[in-house]
Amino acid sequence: MDFEQKTAMQLPNPETLLTDITTKIETQLNQAPSIGQCAFVGIHSGGVWLMQRILATLKLDIPYGTLDAALYRDDYAQRGLKAQSKPSNIAFNVQDKHIILIDDIFYTGRTTRAAMNELFDYGRPASITLAVLINRGGAELPILPNIVGAEILLNPKQSLQLSQDTKGKLHLSLEDNFSENDLLK
Repeated sequence: MDFEQKTAMQLPNPETLLTDITTKIETQLNQAPSIGQCAFVGIHSGGVWLMQRILATLKLDIPYGTLDAALYRDDYAQRGLKAQSKPSNIAFNVQDKHIILIDDIFYTGRTTRAAMNELFDYGRPASITLAVLINRGGAELPILPNIVGAEILLNPKQSLQLSQDTKGKLHLSLEDNFSENDLLK
């Protein structure tokens, strides 16, 4: 596939993908032994947006929290702290809960690993189910999402960005991080 084909990629509608993962999460919750033992945790920022929308759609009264796993990443020294970092907020007892961990784009698995490390600082969950809007391929760790809206394989020099407008509508964009040398190959 050449560069022009990659940039012309038709991205899925994130609102449709959100509906899909919401349905899959609802099915999983209906199969849970006790919904009272379940909780949602969204990873900042996109995972929190998704979690909020899922909770509103399902009209569930279950514990939920948010994580910013930046400080727990194994590549923190290279990445540094982002200017838009948010504090984590887990105001429920994680011990023995069935956690549904929600993120927007799954790539290497490092953010998920970092989020799980942070969750274990709060207690030992009974289980963790990872739900993501998109799995973009490229896992570097033995971690994969359990619930996926779409699988989109990208070049390592491309990235997907989820954004939310002022009305709460989700948008996806593809960013190419190709250098001039990459394009001449």
